[in-house]
Amino acid sequence: SCRVVSSPWRCFRVKCHSTGPPPSALVRFTHSNDRGWFRSLFVHKVEPRTDTHSNLLSKKETSSLYKIQYHNVKPEYLEAYNSLSAEVQNRLHHDKDYPCEVVGSWNTWYGEQDQAVHLWRYKGGYPALTECLNKLRQNKEYLDFRKERSKMLISRRNQLLLEFSFWNEPAPRPGPNIYELRTYRLRPGTMIEWGNHWARAIKHRQENQEAVGGFFTQIGELYVVHHLWAYKDLQSREETRNFAWQKPGWDTAVYYTVPLIRSMESRVMIPTKNSPLQ
Repeated sequence: SCRVVSSPWRCFRVKCHSTGPPPSALVRFTHSNDRGWFRSLFVHKVEPRTDTHSNLLSKKETSSLYKIQYHNVKPEYLEAYNSLSAEVQNRLHHDKDYPCEVVGSWNTWYGEQDQAVHLWRYKGGYPALTECLNKLRQNKEYLDFRKERSKMLISRRNQLLLEFSFWNEPAPRPGPNIYELRTYRLRPGTMIEWGNHWARAIKHRQENQEAVGGFFTQIGELYVVHHLWAYKDLQSREETRNFAWQKPGWDTAVYYTVPLIRSMESRVMIPTKNSPLQ
């Protein structure tokens, strides 16, 4: 037996109890609602969020803000640039009047050549960042440094980041190590899903102490994730990454996170002499 369900837009039969071949379900559809009804069968229900992904994913107990800088240096000035930057970074890092510290400084080995990458931490969040900027504007030595540095650069850019709550907080480590900065540009709206999967996946990448830090952008290019890893050398990198595939659950994490990515990039970097991460 069958019943007919109707509405102002459409009318169709629904099979209730029958052992024979099912009758045609469709009686009539308007052209516009046909497409909308069919599409609705495949649309996932999205639960409404009551907070920003920055509050849901970041560490609230530290309230640290991070800044990553990319400086593309004229090849003939790279050594002079490294020396000048190290001098200024050391002063700021050890000056208690400035609520900022250098987490790490590197030169790109594989990736963009003649590039310096710096990671800063501002303990206290945006107020600490603002305090530093205001003080540096009044610091003649720093202004002279910027003027001299500008002669050495081709271009520069930066991003403000928050740290994922389930990652390690970057801490100084002895060397020698190489570092890989893996950058993922996600589809807008997928950051929470990314965080949910990686909160479970990160345990598969902790045994060799390779996980250094995980971050996502707040200002700059948005929906960008950075994962920072440390390895003894390129061979240990390959072995560590291959070993992860032997662990139950890692393949699942990769399967569900790959569709969230628009593009990705890998930099292999060498720490500078003054970097706390060696």
